[in-house]
Formats: sequence, C-alpha cells, structure tokens
Amino acid sequence: MKTINKNTPISAVVQQVINNATSWIGHRRDNDDVISGQTFIAPAEGDLAAIEIFSALVTKPGKVIMTLHNFDRDQKCWGPALKTTSINIKSNEAGRWLAFDMPGMHLDKGASYGFRIQSPDTLIGVGEAAGNLSKPPFSYGQEWQFTNEKSEGKCFSYFSLAFKVDMKAA
Repeated sequence: MKTINKNTPISAVVQQVINNATSWIGHRRDNDDVISGQTFIAPAEGDLAAIEIFSALVTKPGKVIMTLHNFDRDQKCWGPALKTTSINIKSNEAGRWLAFDMPGMHLDKGASYGFRIQSPDTLIGVGEAAGNLSKPPFSYGQEWQFTNEKSEGKCFSYFSLAFKVDMKAA
C-alpha cells in the first residue's frame, strides 16, 4: 500500500496556456449541445488534484460538467468516464482559470487520458490555441468536438484547449 504525503505540492504537470481563439461548449439555442474535449499524455505518475480550463466568455450562469476518460491514441477511442465532476459557473468568471477538482484519481506515466466538458444550461467560450501544420499548439494531444454524448467526435491536431492538469507527484 502506498502512503500519500498530504504535504506534497500540487503542480501543473501538463499545460497548454496559449489562448488565441475560442471553443464553444454547452447548450445552444437550437437545442444542440456542444461538447469539447482534450487529450493528453501523463508525463509522470501521480495523483490528480484538478483539471483547469480557461473560461474566455460566459453567456450566463450555469452548470459545467467535466468527465475524465482513458484514451486510446492508436484507435482514437475514448473509454468510459473514470471520474465526473461539475462546477457552477458565474457570469463574472469569464477570463479566469476554472478548476474541476478530481481527488482520488491516479494517473500513470505515459498513459493517455482525455477530458470532456459540457453544460446542459449555459454556453461558455473556452480558451484555445490555434496553430498550423508547421507549429501545432500542443503536440501531446488533440482537441475534440462532439455534438452529443454518444457521438464519436472529431479531432483537431491544430487546435488545443487552454488547460492545466494539476497533480501531486507519486
């Protein structure tokens, strides 16, 4: 059994903080929900504390849900949700980093994971980085867009959500 030192500092072990574009997630007026996702590779083994996203725009207060999944890079396939958490976002939280706490999740070094964010009642703009063929914004994962919870989604190598994966070292 492994003993976790509660005094171990939390740090962002994976991050993409460039914000030069906006990806919309949530509930649109036409009743379609837009779900965004981001994949990443864990560079170290450790206990996940939180995943943060940058809220560029908030149209109205509402609930935002994040799910964490295993991700198969070869098959480009999302596994079932490993963890689900939510926050209630306020209108004044635009332009801020929002943390989705995920205690109790252990990440393995070199494993691929992905998170999805959605909202049943608001539409928010999440910061993202737009790159190009010669300079993708994030080489250790891809941004994804889904039209509903059951869709397979589409991945974009030249885009990445603005995010941070906060962990305690093992």
